[in-house]
Amino acid sequence: MCKPMGTARGRRRTDNVEDVWKKMSHRSAFTEDQIVRALAPAKKAPLTRGLSIAPQADPAAAAEGRLLQNIRGRATRSLSASEREEISAIAKDKPNIDLEITFDYNSADISTKSLPSVQALGKALTNPDLKGSTFVVAGHTDAAGGEAYNQDLSERRADSIKRYLTGKYSIAAADLVTVGYGKSKLKDPANPLAEMNRRVQVVNMANKNTAAK
Repeated sequence: MCKPMGTARGRRRTDNVEDVWKKMSHRSAFTEDQIVRALAPAKKAPLTRGLSIAPQADPAAAAEGRLLQNIRGRATRSLSASEREEISAIAKDKPNIDLEITFDYNSADISTKSLPSVQALGKALTNPDLKGSTFVVAGHTDAAGGEAYNQDLSERRADSIKRYLTGKYSIAAADLVTVGYGKSKLKDPANPLAEMNRRVQVVNMANKNTAAK
C-alpha cells in the first residue's frame, strides 16, 4: 500500500529544515558585527515638534524592569521555574541571536571549535552599541536524556559561557543573566535530537541606564 502523499511531503519539509541547519553549522561562525546588529535595540523614531504629551506609564515595561532588577546578579540555579518562564516570555520580543556553541561530550567545557563564536560574542558585548545592556545567556539542550539531567547541563553550560565572557572580556557579571531551559524549548520540536536544539541564545533585555530613568 502506498503511503499518503501528505506524510511524505511533511517528512521532506522536516528533513529540509535539518539540512539547512547542517549547512549553516558548517559555515563560519557569526562575526562580531553580525552579533552586534542582531542584538542592537531598534532605534526609536524621533519626536516631532508640536504639543508635548506626557509619557504614559507602561505597566508591562514596569513589570519587566522589576524582573530585571530581581534577576541581575542571581546564580543560575537560584532562578525558579516561574522566573525562567517570565524571562522566556519577555525575551520573545527582544533582540536575540542563537549561536552554535558546542561543548565537550557530557561536559560544560566549551569545545575548541566553538571558541571563535564565544570570542566574537565577547567582542560584540563590549562594543559601544551594546555596552551597558543586560543580556540573558540561555542554555538549551536536545531531548536526549531526562529532564533533570538536561536542566542541570543547560545551566552549567550557560555558566561556562558567562565565566569565559567575564574572565576574558571583563564584562560585569551582573550584566549577564544566565538561565538554563534544558530540553523544554526545542528549536525544532519535530526533530527533538537535532543538532539545532543544542544551542545558546543571547538576548538583549534592556539598557540598564535607560531602564533606571
